[in-house]
Amino acid sequence: MKNVFQTIVTTSFSLALLLSLSCTEQQKEVTPDLAEHSVERLLEGNLRFKDNHPLHPDQTLERLRALKKGQQPFAVIVSCSDSRVPPELIFDQGLGDLFVIRNAGNIISDYELGSIEYAVEHLETKLVVVLGHKECGAIGAFIEHKNDSLQSHIQNIINYIKLEPEEMAINDTITNYYQQSIRANVLHGVNVIEHSEPVLKEFLHEGKVEVVGMLYDIETGKIEVIKK
Repeated sequence: MKNVFQTIVTTSFSLALLLSLSCTEQQKEVTPDLAEHSVERLLEGNLRFKDNHPLHPDQTLERLRALKKGQQPFAVIVSCSDSRVPPELIFDQGLGDLFVIRNAGNIISDYELGSIEYAVEHLETKLVVVLGHKECGAIGAFIEHKNDSLQSHIQNIINYIKLEPEEMAINDTITNYYQQSIRANVLHGVNVIEHSEPVLKEFLHEGKVEVVGMLYDIETGKIEVIKK
């Protein structure tokens, strides 16, 4: 009887080990495509939101309690603080899906880079999105006051945007200067992340993470991927 029991235990352990190894190998195989899949997942969620058919997935207390064991967000979203741009809603995602970093103008400074590094290194998030939006107030303030000196901390935001090479390359006499400035600010954020040393640049080089710029239209609700 003892031998039979030992055989059962040994067999069960062997099967569990094989399944574990199989899952690990499968995980390795899909890893290179995870970032692309994550982009598709975001765009599919946005399509549901835009078409007014959101699923509101995993937005329950049960899901929240399950997350006490740990989080594994599939994307980092660096977004503007604008109240009209809530990432979980416009991408139709649930609790634990997105690691969201927000500030006026979706600016990438050392604090934001530290948060991104945490998500990429410790939470193994494969996608980082810099999300700008049309009619951005921070960019509007930059355009209106870039030659002024405001007595407020808003001036710090203006100064940051003003020194972005992508902004300086735009002719401010063009008719769509506002919208081009919004795009340039997003691309600047992407470039900063891609060249951030030592962590993010190395992770990008090794193919462990992807950085994408996106633009949200607050009138149509549609997300557009911005190409360099």
